[in-house]
Amino acid sequence: MNTILNLILFMPQEGEKGGGYSSLIFLVLIIVVFYFFFIRPQMKKTKDQKKYREALKKGDKIVTIGGIHGKILEVKETTLIIDAEGTRMKIEKSAVAMDQQSQGIEKR
Repeated sequence: MNTILNLILFMPQEGEKGGGYSSLIFLVLIIVVFYFFFIRPQMKKTKDQKKYREALKKGDKIVTIGGIHGKILEVKETTLIIDAEGTRMKIEKSAVAMDQQSQGIEKR
């Protein structure tokens, strides 16, 4: 009797040959799909975020991953000094989530 699992995995039935190749092709196909739909877009997003953080400069308006809105006062190698409503803060560059202007967020 054929089971659903055997049909899904393309396993050879009794008396058939060459079922190992079809299982291998199916496995490779799954890996390729995962790469193009999950791994590659995530790598691109990470690369774009890194490029954005390296390009930050004095005067840029940012939003941190914690939701703090501020303006960059000073840029150092790995940290930023920002002004958020009159309060100065020192944050890591990795804590910057987005640019206020690109998200349509304007300070009133």
